[in-house]
Amino acid sequence: MPPIGSLAVIGGGVIGLSVARRAALDGWDVRVHRTDDPGTSWVAGGMLAPHSEGWPGEERLLRLGLASLEMWHGGFLDGLPDSVITARESLVVAVDRADVADLKTVGEWLAAQGHPVHFTTAARDVEPLLAQAIRHGFIAETELAVDNRAVVAALAAHCESLGVRMCPPVTDLASVGADVRVIANGVDAPSLWPGLPIRPVKGEVLRLRWRRGCMPVPRRVVRARVHGRQVYVVPRADGVVIGATQYEHGRDTAPTVTGVRELLDDACAIMPGLGEYELAECSAGLRPMTPDNLPIVGRLDERTLVAAGHGRSGFLLAPWTAEAIAGELNGAPLPDAELVEVR
Repeated sequence: MPPIGSLAVIGGGVIGLSVARRAALDGWDVRVHRTDDPGTSWVAGGMLAPHSEGWPGEERLLRLGLASLEMWHGGFLDGLPDSVITARESLVVAVDRADVADLKTVGEWLAAQGHPVHFTTAARDVEPLLAQAIRHGFIAETELAVDNRAVVAALAAHCESLGVRMCPPVTDLASVGADVRVIANGVDAPSLWPGLPIRPVKGEVLRLRWRRGCMPVPRRVVRARVHGRQVYVVPRADGVVIGATQYEHGRDTAPTVTGVRELLDDACAIMPGLGEYELAECSAGLRPMTPDNLPIVGRLDERTLVAAGHGRSGFLLAPWTAEAIAGELNGAPLPDAELVEVR
């Protein structure tokens, strides 16, 4: 059968590749314009965590995240190796009394939204690697974590097997001659469509490698509030990923001593055994943030769609975004697509 039409996806991170794969499966002639820079998707922790990342006031983001998590549990993994999944549960813990209060705030808010979580005062029974003083936590049983780099590589390989062509980046939307164009290049989206309210927010991430004789790698994601700061420890096959700081610093992607020190201090405060791991990598990426933390997904004009501004939720929302763009392309928008408006 001849293709439905030609589609150019601008951006080769998890969002752009997810959109491209979905469109290729629908019969579009797809090409992806991407740079050689691995980008933010290469730095991410890979958590699929709508419960443990939720916060009062972000009800719409929670609903989108839960819908997308269900797609991860459904067919989104088709064509990807099972090994991309690195954890199948999250444990959220608190270090001091103020952190416990925040924990309860999130738990009560989730329950009020109809998504209760399981509280525990024996967190070390769930995760023995925790520091001895940590007792309070809640378990998000349906959350997942993925190896972000393996997912990006697998999506690219699946796209190419479907006939998607990988092309050089573009800096001028007018130069893209496809029937339809999708802007999915994260923090660079405003350079193609001025006025998109997307700004870069720096986040530092560490990778620790397990060494012989060390405590074993945890089997679940462990998230914590340490004196008000959030930190996460995400399992990988050879160690853990620790993240992530968050602050406005333009387009600077150099890890700082302060950021790395805080991450190590906070991670070792919740899991002291990590201090014996090898410090394998320090890196920083630029999250594409919007004023309300919601992604910008929808139609800009007859030929142009946008899928950008996913902030800290790019991997989580990749399936939902791919379905939303597919709905626009095929004339059948998702029922909940009105949750995200193009500004």
